Amino acid sequence: MIHASAITFAEALGPDGGRLGGLDIGTKTVGLATCDAGWAFATPSGVLKRTKFTADLEALRRFVADHDLKGLVVGLPLNMDGSDSPRTQSVRAFARNLAPLALPILLWDERWSTVAVERAMLEADMSRAKRAEKVDAHAAAHILQGAIDALAHLPDAR
Repeated sequence: MIHASAITFAEALGPDGGRLGGLDIGTKTVGLATCDAGWAFATPSGVLKRTKFTADLEALRRFVADHDLKGLVVGLPLNMDGSDSPRTQSVRAFARNLAPLALPILLWDERWSTVAVERAMLEADMSRAKRAEKVDAHAAAHILQGAIDALAHLPDAR
């Protein structure tokens, strides 16, 4: 089930919470991230090169199983004014198509995530090639970190 609210997402996860995955959905790749079961820190976990959706879903199923994930946070690319764009609708559709994974899914505002990650990589003097290779996974971790920071501070979150 897709949740637009951190509160309903936390309720769907139940009192034990668990490890979460973060997804930064692009047209060519999906950035992957995970967090610890205590929702303290998110870590980049790689990039999935998109092909056909059935193959992408199977790769995501393995990612979920390998990391024992209990829910997913999907970055939602809203316009700067908070409205939807064609890209937003595409990500919503992708998230709906993740239903066979049978996990709670939280759509999380990802405005500025890639910009923030690229800025941090530039400050770390990372080469253009390295940035291109890692930006999607780091953006997924940035999105996931924002969500778990909010989730961890919900009353009765756990």
